Amino acid sequence: MTTLSTSPHQALPTAPAATAPVPTLADRITGCLIGAAVGDALGGPVEGYSPDQIAERHGGRVSGIVGPWHEDWRTARPLAPYHKGDGHVTDDTLMTHALIRVYEAVRDHLDAYAVAGHLVPDLISTPRWIPELEAEALPLQRIFLAEKWLVARLHYGHVDPREAGTGNIVNCGAAMYMAPVGLVNAAHPEAAYAEAIDVAGAHQSSYGREAAGVFAAAVAAACLPGATPATVVESCLALAKDGTRAAIEAVCEEASRHHDTESALRGLRDAVAPFDTVGPDYRAPSLGARRPSRLHSIEELPVALGMLLAGAGDFRRTVLGSVNYGRDCDSIATMSGALAGALSGESGVPAEWAARVAEASRLDLHAPARALTRVASEVFARDTERRRAHEKAFARLTEVR
Repeated sequence: MTTLSTSPHQALPTAPAATAPVPTLADRITGCLIGAAVGDALGGPVEGYSPDQIAERHGGRVSGIVGPWHEDWRTARPLAPYHKGDGHVTDDTLMTHALIRVYEAVRDHLDAYAVAGHLVPDLISTPRWIPELEAEALPLQRIFLAEKWLVARLHYGHVDPREAGTGNIVNCGAAMYMAPVGLVNAAHPEAAYAEAIDVAGAHQSSYGREAAGVFAAAVAAACLPGATPATVVESCLALAKDGTRAAIEAVCEEASRHHDTESALRGLRDAVAPFDTVGPDYRAPSLGARRPSRLHSIEELPVALGMLLAGAGDFRRTVLGSVNYGRDCDSIATMSGALAGALSGESGVPAEWAARVAEASRLDLHAPARALTRVASEVFARDTERRRAHEKAFARLTEVR
């Protein structure tokens, strides 16, 4: 396993302070899910732009919730008709909450068939409040093309769910909503990785699917007692494959040289660039963009992990660094916010941000966390029963006669 170096400015702790309370499972789940939603809402209005463009538009770095890039957001291209900003969550949060509803229905581990049997019907059958549309609509009407692929392949094409992700554009679409898989497998990164790889097979292939597994593992690792940003990254490196592993290693090695996220902005982009297929102009992807490859990686996950390191796990520093990075910064901030929130618990997420996002998006951000906490406890109890039954059976197979 690769051990990351740290700069003299950044001595990352290996264990919580003796007086610091260890967050409970419920607290970590709440911090993770609310942290993800807050990161999503902060990053949405500046998605697709560069750090310099963001600073010019807002008179400096974004330091909190801001309004839409264009006042005439209903007609302004290329974002119309989405009201990004003012505390509105995007499809990252909508998909995360949809996956939690699948867990509520199944109340056990998920697989690709659960996506076909529960997630897809949820997207196409039940109208919900869509903050960016400021209207009630089917989630299908908001999600991006890579997520609409789920409906086309599974509902209309009747493709084997385990293979339905093949042929989709390779992006962060599956990774961005995999936090619930990590939380149901809290403190067990290997199990989270395996489950997410199965679930994501219905949606993505190649390094998009790999990122989903690694992000779920990162969330599970962040729930371990004594977890730190460095131990989360080490868990990711122990599981990640091919270009995803190489990108995480390169970006996090660069992040370890910085004592703040501001100084890391350019370095993290330079570190991930060799693995990113989109290219320097986020809104004009290269001809080789988003195609399967064992050599490449999505940009969002390595940068989220790098920001977690550079921000030393502090929620404000980590998420604001992710937001001001630009490009696909709502997804980057969703992932880094989930990880920082899982490490700290709910108290680490600024309450004023969480309250504004909940009000603006018309969402009860605590309800999904309560629901998933119950499911995670039930699944752990079921896993314990299954493990004991296996141990008993194996003992009988190997007993001396």
